[in-house]
Amino acid sequence: MSGNLKVGVIGVRGIANTHFPGWRDSPHTEVVALADVDPDVLAAKGADLGIGKLYQDPYALIADPDIAIVDICTPNMYHAPLAIAALGAGKHVLCEKPLAPTPREIEQMIEARDRSGKLLMTAQHFRFDGAARAMKAQIDAGRLGQVYHARSWMLRRSGAPTRPTFIEKKHSGGGPCIDIGVHILDLTLWMMGHPKPVAVSGVTQDRLRRLPGAFSNWGGPIPASWDVEEFAAAFVRFDTGATLVLEVSWLLNHPKTHGEDMQMWLYGDKGGAHWPANVLLQTDNATRQHMDVQLQNKEGGEPHALECMAFADAVAAGKPSPVPAEQSLDVIRILDALYRSATEGREVRLD
Repeated sequence: MSGNLKVGVIGVRGIANTHFPGWRDSPHTEVVALADVDPDVLAAKGADLGIGKLYQDPYALIADPDIAIVDICTPNMYHAPLAIAALGAGKHVLCEKPLAPTPREIEQMIEARDRSGKLLMTAQHFRFDGAARAMKAQIDAGRLGQVYHARSWMLRRSGAPTRPTFIEKKHSGGGPCIDIGVHILDLTLWMMGHPKPVAVSGVTQDRLRRLPGAFSNWGGPIPASWDVEEFAAAFVRFDTGATLVLEVSWLLNHPKTHGEDMQMWLYGDKGGAHWPANVLLQTDNATRQHMDVQLQNKEGGEPHALECMAFADAVAAGKPSPVPAEQSLDVIRILDALYRSATEGREVRLD
């Protein structure tokens, strides 16, 4: 890599491996430093990538004066303190989803961003998927008219990641809501044009993982340390009058489609749409005909890599963050309200 923006990556296992190709392929960036609490994993990844600056202390990486961009790929509960420190040190920050598990932490990250004058972006890679970009272009062109209802879900059958960083709240901040709910919810709000949420009614369930012999195809027997939800659903109302039904689960007796079933239906006054099939559903009242239009996916590449490249381009060109933190704040406000509604047994108002 020959770019002039030096990148430091914190947390080098798992999702970080989908980021490295993007930093490599960007004409603006070069990964020069890695940080991880596991010295063996850190040393192995440094050797694999040919990177000599290796830190077990992530704050030492943040203090490195050569680094312009910090890429945070740690468990969720560590996002906010690391991002705030990095912004305070004058670094631009790309942070894996969720930006943080609570609205207040994201507000603090936004405050740190504003003080620093640097960019802050959530790694919501589905926005960079070719099918999603093709549909977004059609919606922005008015093909659906006013979207007044949506249905979105991301459901797995025995598909729970059973590592402590996912299933223990002290590390993750929550279960599938926080892990995969942010994906489909962010994508849906983006497609809808980001109406402001005003009320959420939610439920959570914790049933299948308690059954004798419960297991996950993603990690074997269910650990006893699991203390997060396995299923959640919500009904969301927006300031435009639009509504959304959301469902997410790691463990559900639901048909398995390529490991998980992730779908979004959008209903507008000029047409409807389905993702990822990328079909527009329109009606001609004059002829009483229904038309199903198959969209052509946008070209591009692997979405995780594209999000890193888009962030690098924004930093290099002085452009706004491709995924503004304020939009991530609305995602977490909804999920936080879902949790509160489930606990309190009532609708939670956000306005």
